[in-house]
Amino acid sequence: MSRIGQAPIPVPDGVNVSIVGDNVTINGPRGELQRALPEKIEVSQVDGELRVTRATEQREVRALHGLVRSLLNNMVVGVTQGFEKRLEIAGVGYRASKQGTDLEVLVGYSHPVRKKAPAGIEFEVPAPTRITVRGIDKELVGQIAAEIRAIRKPEPYKGKGIRYEGEHIRRKAGKAAKAAG
Repeated sequence: MSRIGQAPIPVPDGVNVSIVGDNVTINGPRGELQRALPEKIEVSQVDGELRVTRATEQREVRALHGLVRSLLNNMVVGVTQGFEKRLEIAGVGYRASKQGTDLEVLVGYSHPVRKKAPAGIEFEVPAPTRITVRGIDKELVGQIAAEIRAIRKPEPYKGKGIRYEGEHIRRKAGKAAKAAG
């Protein structure tokens, strides 16, 4: 039995959950999120909690049980607290700036790279070498942060590029260091 799937999801005050057929809609102070459920997974709301159950014991359905519970929990957390990913920029002359709602990144190309903010995503640039991606949808926040990182991935020799905050980059010894040693 799935331990994650069995755990109830507490629904805090100010959050409304509506379950219509295979669709779950969660409204909260920060916004609204919707998700379609797989066929053999059912969600019910009892005593201020969401409970996820499965219809059969098939392998695929058992795998989806914990996944759906985690996705619904992320939706509840998103509409109450929100999610954020922080990125750091390393390199001489590398910097970021906010242009309206868009993000403009200068990372060694002949032109600045612009990233448009999709609906529900907000960029913040507290310093020229730091970027914060905020939103209520955890999946979308992570995807946009990964796309920004992909503009210039950190390289292993000098560590220049865009990386997640706290990410460790494995460094390689260059040609000169190998020849000397």
